[in-house]
Amino acid sequence: MALTLRSSTSFLSLLDPASKLLHKPEDAPPSCVAVPQAPASTRLHALRSAAQAPPAPVEAPASPPADLLHGQVQQAHAGGGGEPRRGGVPVYVMLPLDTVGPGGQVLRARALAASLMALRSAGVEGVMVDVWWGVVERDGPGRYDWEGYAELVRMVERAGLRLQMVMSFHQCGGNVGDSRNIPLPSWVLEEVSDNPDIVYTDRSGRRNPEYISLGCDTLPVLKGRTPVQVYSDYMRSFRDRFSAYLGTVIAEVQVGLGPCGELRYPSYPEANGTWRFPGIGEFQCYDKYMRASLRAAAGHENWGTSGPHDAGEYKQFPEETGFFRRDGTWSTEYGHFFLNWYSGMLLEHGDHVLAAAEAIFRGSGATLSAKVAGIHWHYRTRSHAAELTAGYYNTRRHDGYEPIARMLARHGAVLNFTCMEMKDEQQPGHAGCSPELLVQQVRAAARNARVELAGENALERYDEQAFAQVASTAASTGLSAFTYLRMNRNLFDGDNWRRFVAFVKTMADGGARTALPRCDTGHSDLYVGFLDAAKERRAPEAEAAAAL
Repeated sequence: MALTLRSSTSFLSLLDPASKLLHKPEDAPPSCVAVPQAPASTRLHALRSAAQAPPAPVEAPASPPADLLHGQVQQAHAGGGGEPRRGGVPVYVMLPLDTVGPGGQVLRARALAASLMALRSAGVEGVMVDVWWGVVERDGPGRYDWEGYAELVRMVERAGLRLQMVMSFHQCGGNVGDSRNIPLPSWVLEEVSDNPDIVYTDRSGRRNPEYISLGCDTLPVLKGRTPVQVYSDYMRSFRDRFSAYLGTVIAEVQVGLGPCGELRYPSYPEANGTWRFPGIGEFQCYDKYMRASLRAAAGHENWGTSGPHDAGEYKQFPEETGFFRRDGTWSTEYGHFFLNWYSGMLLEHGDHVLAAAEAIFRGSGATLSAKVAGIHWHYRTRSHAAELTAGYYNTRRHDGYEPIARMLARHGAVLNFTCMEMKDEQQPGHAGCSPELLVQQVRAAARNARVELAGENALERYDEQAFAQVASTAASTGLSAFTYLRMNRNLFDGDNWRRFVAFVKTMADGGARTALPRCDTGHSDLYVGFLDAAKERRAPEAEAAAAL
């Protein structure tokens, strides 16, 4: 029987059917092949052998220099006689938030397997998954349940894909795109109940349980351990459990550093209508630990008592406040002091956690990365209010992203940035948005710090404009990888899937389109004839859509 896969690239290498490579040689045109499908586990065997990863946990070879991390990974990934990927930007796809559910099991395993097959047929490099703290360490301090994620890693390996695994130390729920609710571990929430100051607090005293306040990073507030120790123990247990896969199947470990896994303060929470776009947000420096740090840093008797009194509320605009207006308090000596302290605390937090991660994963072969939020609203104003409340001291007069990029560079971590799909002209005029200028600034910061830049889309998009903008941004910024948000039923739907497959091809080959083979009357760009007349099978994207 014949199976037509809606994809722009073959998933069988003409040089080596057992190769993990998804593409034919670059100089070979699309063609019609009639071969039986090789088992997916065989396709990755050469990769695992090439990386010399034995079944028992061992230390892998030292990781490559920071400016070559993704390139080196791709070459190792090719193993087994295939050619390494030449140029282009590898595309990953985010898995559903609850791929591993609250009880620690892989949910909807049949649908997931079909979806992974479809993504592989499209030429996708791999998938990203949140490794939730609230799931893994739910049963008590130091009691880790990795089994659901171990099953997922094996599924991804069988599909011939790779993994970006996010150390998600934050709550799922209450932010843009959060369709599920996965809280912090119950034993952590018990500590929060006993001592509410260990979570972020705004000027009105509202507590935010998304993430532990960085003000207590070095204090033993979690059953006798500091938050940084808790994060370190978690990552160390992860490394020990998955050492045989790090650098091969697990290509990247992204270290969560705040709400939504991003290095920032929770300044614009959507839960309960607290914030609404394009509000300026609020400073999150009112728990007792942050206030103590502010008092210690203040060089003036009145500067350490509280945060700015004139910074407004979540939903306001800059010109409605004394702090953020055109020549407001932000531009005074006090404003400079406060913003330096507030952003410096965030940088110090990232430095502490990434230093621990670097030591733990050194030699594992996996790339380290950290995510920075694309806060593009009010970017065209002088104060950049929304960025300031999030912890990025970025104004018309002060670059807030170079210090972040330099901090990441010290630990060999990739800078993962969002809003790559956005164009200025698509944003509401009253919001002062400029995602394109923001991306240009972050690109310059990454280049100056000699750190790799990777990207994501901030919002769920399936239109050609969004895909074209990502491809253009990737070409102009030299992205090392792009992660698409997110895999769901909509992605596999008809035109959405067709546009996505074309986008993956564009990212892989720089936009050059090859002619369709004559036998591809369905305009799929890929036709595979299988010699299995015993039973009919559907295209993988159809299987995935039906199962989801």
